[in-house]
Amino acid sequence: MPYYSSAEDDERSATSTKSQVTQQSSHSSSGGDDDIQQNLYTSPVVGKREEANVLRARGLVAIILLVAATGVATAAYLLVKQQERRDFENQFKAYATQVITVTRSKADQFFDALDVFASSIGAQAAAEHASHNTSWPFYRIPEWSVQAEKLAQLTGVDEPIVALSPLVHEHEKDQWNRFAAEQNPVWYQESIEHEGYTELTLVELLQRTIPFVHFYDPENDFRPTPVSRPGEILPVFQAYPIGPIQGVPVMTTNVDVLISSQQTEELYHIAKATRRPTIGFTQINIDLETTIPGSQIIQPIFDGADTKAETRKVVAITGIRLHWLDYFKNLLTEGEDGIVVVLESACPKLSQGAARPVSHVVTESERNIITYQVDGPNAVFLGEDDFHDPNYDAQVMSEPFIDLDIDQSQLPEGSCVPVLTLHVYPSAELEESFKTNNDILYTAVVVVIFAFTSLVFLLYDFSVGRRQRTVMDRIAKQDRIVSDVFPTAIRDRLYENQAKNMMNTNGVEEDGGPLGLDEVFYGTSNINGSAPLADLFPSVTVVFADLVGFTAWSSAREPHQVFILLETIYGAFDKLAYRHGVFKVETVGDCYVAAAGLPEPTDDHAVVACRFARDCLQKMTDVTLKLEVSLGPDTSELDLRTGIHR
Repeated sequence: MPYYSSAEDDERSATSTKSQVTQQSSHSSSGGDDDIQQNLYTSPVVGKREEANVLRARGLVAIILLVAATGVATAAYLLVKQQERRDFENQFKAYATQVITVTRSKADQFFDALDVFASSIGAQAAAEHASHNTSWPFYRIPEWSVQAEKLAQLTGVDEPIVALSPLVHEHEKDQWNRFAAEQNPVWYQESIEHEGYTELTLVELLQRTIPFVHFYDPENDFRPTPVSRPGEILPVFQAYPIGPIQGVPVMTTNVDVLISSQQTEELYHIAKATRRPTIGFTQINIDLETTIPGSQIIQPIFDGADTKAETRKVVAITGIRLHWLDYFKNLLTEGEDGIVVVLESACPKLSQGAARPVSHVVTESERNIITYQVDGPNAVFLGEDDFHDPNYDAQVMSEPFIDLDIDQSQLPEGSCVPVLTLHVYPSAELEESFKTNNDILYTAVVVVIFAFTSLVFLLYDFSVGRRQRTVMDRIAKQDRIVSDVFPTAIRDRLYENQAKNMMNTNGVEEDGGPLGLDEVFYGTSNINGSAPLADLFPSVTVVFADLVGFTAWSSAREPHQVFILLETIYGAFDKLAYRHGVFKVETVGDCYVAAAGLPEPTDDHAVVACRFARDCLQKMTDVTLKLEVSLGPDTSELDLRTGIHR
């Protein structure tokens, strides 16, 4: 027979089953949120696809957070490190500028004082010559210790050595020996009293004084040997401080510095030629206890008070030995440590890269280097070489320390007056003092902030995920209901209609409320005029079945007993329908209606319907016998009446 199947028929056929499933699932779904209950039904495929999109978005956000945290933390770390480096470099420049400025100021002050000292000595000698007709070299400077001490205080070092050496010609040698023997006790006694010297008495000092001009002959076990060479001699006469120096047990008085020191001889000839003070290369002086780097300075003394006259004649020299270590003390305050000072003394031609005559050979004596480290008010001698850390070459600050600006063309052949240059470097110790834990602190703060942000994200994601799982569980249950109620073809068409309705109305009713499950699936709202699901099946077989004696039986039973009976019988019939491929149309009270040949047409639909009816009769007998114990003895008396219409 022809049969029209529509969504209305499907709804009526599903009434019993829907009520059963709804009752069974009411316990699990009753606690859900109201908004979840009102959610639109969505296909599980769509739900899974959306869940995959959520997972991808979640992973993308996690990656972005991780990359952002790493980037910001790294940037914070590098910025703090860069700031520490900048602070270190700026502070070093301030320290280096202070070291260079103060030491140069000391040097300038010293050379000004040295010029005044030489002028004063020349003026005193000229006045003595005018009043007592004395002349060089037979002149003793009165109150020598007082004047030399004033000069020493302006040198910038703690214990300088100042010595006066008059120029003695060969024919004056014997007369000089007698003059020195007469005057030595006088200036010895003046120096002892002024300096408070107590180590040796005057008599002991005189006993340790060689009474003639001499030198210490290295070929004769360094014994004092009279000077016998022709020409000028420069014997040490008056010296400050009084007493033996550098661990030598005898006085330096009457030592000819021209023979005893090659450097002094060279500096004397330079000073005599240029009529200007001169300085030697840095040298290491070793006494009995210490190694002391320093330089020798020669200041010429002229025969008159006018030191600027072109006709002036050199009559004596003042020799001064400075220990450069003292120059670098008390430059910085306590805690300002790690400044490395390299003091280079080099010939101007060598340091400036100027060409030298072919006949001139550059020797080690033309460039000497010593290194100190300044730690606050203290200074330490590191050695006779350049000991700065090469890693700080780019931070070096170099300035001339002492440059007497002497015309090198006026110098004797093969001589030069070195220029002393300061090269100031930082050290790892200084840089370490500027390192803090701020880089780690700021990086940790950034990491903590991002970790907190990530934790909030994870908590939010967990909440959303839990809600999503609830929704997906709801969708899965709805899908099971739909799959149980409708055949696959009908279910798919319902999904398609739902998708179309969602696209047209965005899942909202005309009154603004969300669409319910019934409206979406069964089209009762008929949104946008969409047609209900209705198909023509020209050849099907309908099976009708009702319970015989049900009215009398149910009138004597409780409602729940009636429900148990119908649920059990119809559940068994549903399984048989599924097994035979029969479509359950509806249940109305105790009437069960099913059809064979729809929604999938078959040629043997009549045979299928008959077999289904036969099995239902048999199943009815089995079920009622089992229920007799719980529902009463007359339950087994119920019978099933079936009818088949083709």
